[in-house]
Amino acid sequence: MQIMNTKQKYSSSIKSEAKRLGFLSCGISKAAFLEEEAPRLEKWLKNNSHGEMRYMENHFDKRLDPTKLVADSKSVISLLLNYYPSKEQTANSYKLSKYAYGNDYHHVIKSKLKELTHFIQDQIGEVHGRAFVDSAPVLDKAWAAKSGLGWIGKHSNLLTQQVGSFYFIAELIIDLDLEYDAPVTDHCGTCTACVDACPTQAITEPYVVDGSKCISYFTIELKENIPTEFKDKLDDWMFGCDVCQDVCPWNKFSKAHNEPLFNPHPELLSMTKKDWEEITEDVFQKVFQKSAVKRTKFSGLTRNIHFLKE
Repeated sequence: MQIMNTKQKYSSSIKSEAKRLGFLSCGISKAAFLEEEAPRLEKWLKNNSHGEMRYMENHFDKRLDPTKLVADSKSVISLLLNYYPSKEQTANSYKLSKYAYGNDYHHVIKSKLKELTHFIQDQIGEVHGRAFVDSAPVLDKAWAAKSGLGWIGKHSNLLTQQVGSFYFIAELIIDLDLEYDAPVTDHCGTCTACVDACPTQAITEPYVVDGSKCISYFTIELKENIPTEFKDKLDDWMFGCDVCQDVCPWNKFSKAHNEPLFNPHPELLSMTKKDWEEITEDVFQKVFQKSAVKRTKFSGLTRNIHFLKE
């Protein structure tokens, strides 16, 4: 009984600190092989749904088993951080995914995870582990769902009844036994709004996304030219795409984030299509100085804009 109480105490204090650091929610699951995800991932790769994202073929075992990523790991702590903006781009603009409005989330979240790790080590003792923010072979949505933070919707994003899906997911995988949370039930019901709205029909069936047809893939991951067959199907998205999230009924519960680092550069929201078409490298560097958009580089963004304009 004493061990159980200790696990509860540790888990509760970790969740309290996560909340203090600004995370939306925190859930904990046992670090073990993801049995249900294994055949799904294998089939997805076999169907070439990852397109040119060849890195998805690497580290198959590590993606499914956290103990192969972090020696002696016992727990996966999953965390959500809201990025839903209070204001959006002007209607007459080429569009950016909302997650890219502010500073690069990798840096913002990594620093919070570092603080959380220090807290755990200060409060509990010698705990070892690693922090992950979309930067290693970790199936973050699967872990978040397993940790009870939401369910994976038909658009393959994590969904919660309280705040929808506009948040980042991160993990701490550590060698400490904790109290584990239970998954929640699926609340998509008969709704197919995301499936019906996808401009490129990338959601081939409920819960299955062909990544090689996704607008985010074309505008961020694909280094070659965007296939001409998708000429009029990108819906003015120049970096990423939010269509499947924008139409989801659960996202009417989204609330604006309170993370100053996610606020956009003042010029970004007012830029029109004409401004984007005439963007210079200097303006690009200024507006996206600390943004995830830098990943596509000036050349990638202008390629996307020219494709939309033609």
